[in-house]
Formats: sequence, C-alpha cells, structure tokens
Amino acid sequence: MSEDPLKTLSDLASDAHARIQATHQHINPVVEVRRGMRDAGIPADVMTIDCLRTRRRITLILHDEQPGILLYQFVTIEDEVGSDFQQMAFGDMSATKLFEWIQEYFA
Repeated sequence: MSEDPLKTLSDLASDAHARIQATHQHINPVVEVRRGMRDAGIPADVMTIDCLRTRRRITLILHDEQPGILLYQFVTIEDEVGSDFQQMAFGDMSATKLFEWIQEYFA
C-alpha cells in the first residue's frame, strides 16, 4: 500500500519551506493542514500555504474521489477559496515545484 498522500504532501511542503527560509527570509510561508472540508462532510484534505506579508495563499486539495490528482489554486488570504481549481497529477508534485510556486507567487 502506498504512503498517505497527505503525509507525502506535508513532507514536500516541509522541504520547500526549509529551502524558502534558507534563500528568501522575507517570505516566511505559513503551512497549515485544515480539516474544515472533512468536518463539513466533504472527503478531502486541504493544505494552505500563506504569505502574511503579501496576503497571498496557495491552496492544495487532495480529494478522496479523485485519487492521484492534486487540486490547487493561487488566491489571496481574504478570498480564502476561489471557484476555479487547476489540477495536476499528484505524482508530478515535488518539493522543487512547491518551492518555485512559493518563490514566484509570494516574492
């Protein structure tokens, strides 16, 4: 059985976060796993990566009904969640890709 996708995503985010802090001290992203969707009966895990300085957020969703797919969007903290999510194969996500997203969107 494969590793838990949320654990994998959390590990990738931790790696990306460490790299960002080593190279861009002014960004300092805040990574959070949120249970709101599960608590509301939606079978999905949500991770947010926030930049408090720019008020920008990257939202990542792993939905139980779409295994192997990562839903994501770039919004502001005030917008919380937009209506349009992009998607990619979960296997295509990497710490490097998260690092690049954080670096480009939060800088």
